[in-house]
Amino acid sequence: MVVDLEEDDEGDEENEEDEGHICRWSKPNCTLKLYNKQVHIWAVPRPDLPEPNSFIGAIRTFDIGTMPLSLRWSNHPPRTHNLPISFFTFSNLQRASSISKSKAQFGGPSSLWFVKVVCTLHVRRNSSLKKDPISDYLRKNLNSSTAFYVIKHMNTNLNNPKLAFSFLEYTKNTLNLVHSVETYSLLLRSLGYLTQVGVHDLAKRVIDLMKIDNVSPDSSLLGFVITSFVNAGKLEVAKELILDHNQPTIEKDEVLNCVVFNKLLSSLVQINHTDEAVDFFENVVGRPQRFISLDTCSFNIVISALCRASEVEKAFGFFNKMTKFGCLPDLVTYNTLVNGFCLAGNVEKAHELLKETCSVNGCSPNVVTFTSVISGYCKLGRMEDAMILFDEMIGHEIRPNTVTFNVIINGFCKIGDMGSTLNVYEKMVDLGCTPDVITFTSIIYGHCRVGELDHGLKIWDEMNRRKLYPNLYTFSVIINALCEKGRLNEARDVLRQLKARDDIVAKTFVYVPVIDGFCKAGDVDEANEIVKEMEEKRCRLDKVTFTVLIIGHCMKGRMAESISLFRKMVGVGCVPDSVTVNSLVSRLLKAGMPKDAFELMRSGSAMAAAIQTETLCSNKTYTRVSE
Repeated sequence: MVVDLEEDDEGDEENEEDEGHICRWSKPNCTLKLYNKQVHIWAVPRPDLPEPNSFIGAIRTFDIGTMPLSLRWSNHPPRTHNLPISFFTFSNLQRASSISKSKAQFGGPSSLWFVKVVCTLHVRRNSSLKKDPISDYLRKNLNSSTAFYVIKHMNTNLNNPKLAFSFLEYTKNTLNLVHSVETYSLLLRSLGYLTQVGVHDLAKRVIDLMKIDNVSPDSSLLGFVITSFVNAGKLEVAKELILDHNQPTIEKDEVLNCVVFNKLLSSLVQINHTDEAVDFFENVVGRPQRFISLDTCSFNIVISALCRASEVEKAFGFFNKMTKFGCLPDLVTYNTLVNGFCLAGNVEKAHELLKETCSVNGCSPNVVTFTSVISGYCKLGRMEDAMILFDEMIGHEIRPNTVTFNVIINGFCKIGDMGSTLNVYEKMVDLGCTPDVITFTSIIYGHCRVGELDHGLKIWDEMNRRKLYPNLYTFSVIINALCEKGRLNEARDVLRQLKARDDIVAKTFVYVPVIDGFCKAGDVDEANEIVKEMEEKRCRLDKVTFTVLIIGHCMKGRMAESISLFRKMVGVGCVPDSVTVNSLVSRLLKAGMPKDAFELMRSGSAMAAAIQTETLCSNKTYTRVSE
């Protein structure tokens, strides 16, 4: 193979680094350089090749406006050199084996050298020029096939999808080039894998350019793009793409996969946009002709979201529509609705659904189904109905678990039936279910409720012996019971145990009974120590705690500390109620401090008025937004 290469002048090497040189691309055997208005192909020596190939020192220069699409072949022996086939790297698409196809090899629009030239021209073109010679040249010589390989090169070799997009946009808007669906697909998938800020906005613009070319992505590509938008948190764009695809005016043969649709629904629900998810779902299923597939999971997502939002009746409405769309409810559907009706207090309806589950082919209730209804009966205090259903579950050979026993034990403890509680506990152990912290906490609560504090403390000791460490609510039950019996020192010891537990996030309601007990006993110093422990645990004082402390200090005649606590209360944004203000004012007046009493009333009233005004403004703003 012979390529015409003009011999190099001596001055060319000196001009290599002059001001006109603005871009360069090099390979082991050749270099492309772009000067102001010329493209130079520079062949460099190849010492690894035998003579005459070892000396190649020539340059070929083209004006941008006249550069041919192929390197000219020459039959002038004095000005030619034999080059190996590896001199140029070709695209897989345009490989050729004969010299008769050499034009397609060396100069075809998709040849790698031409692709790199186009990349260089695009990077270095001056878009501010009124007459852009680069655009004129590309408008005449660039086609959609070459554009595909240019974009592929920018994506793969240069690893720059943003540059590829700018080229796509430039060729579309400036050159009016119609791109192929393969080009759009390549660029969309490249942008979809990126996570940088703004990248997904470019993907949306690619979709808009596709619409101009009347090109529609197939369901696989569209699903990938929508999933990318969902993962990036661009849920509005994802919704728009799904709704556009669902338009009956657009000709399409493929249906969008339900997995894509379900992912968007789940994402909306996860950010607590339940209403938006339900409206979107209704918009899709309400179309007479749908291009989006639905499955049971689609309905389950919406039904679960509505049940959590206490809209179980609306969820049940979607349940009744499932068969219309060819979707059959599964056990997840039934369990979700059963639990939803139980939480709403409609245990009868939940029990009906449980019975219906037994009659559905391929769907039978499990321990979760039965436990939900049993829990519903226990919360209503209907323990007889709960135990009947429990026996029925055993009759269905469904083994109860620890949760099942815990809800029953808790139900009996709440009504003070400790005999039945212990019977259920024994049955729990006999069936091999291991009691946990919740089990023992319920039993402790039951004993304390019926005045059997010592029995509760024995269970407390049994927990520690078994290395079942009490949780926050176990501490709360014991502390409340001890304070009610006036056993403040023992309650204080339990609080010290809580202080040593770094794994528990303390809550104010655990400390208040002990603080209140010591304040009423006149030991405000110990109450203040407990407050310090609260603050060390990063537990904020609430209105009840402040009120207890203020009244306690007033009763001891420590008015300065009472005023200081009141100011601290106001300072942290805790609004005092009338009980707090009146108690402190009354004590200040009795102590002969009318001025302090007046200032306190004024600051308390101003604080309350400010909070009330802020609340009213927030309500008005919310109303305007809703309208």
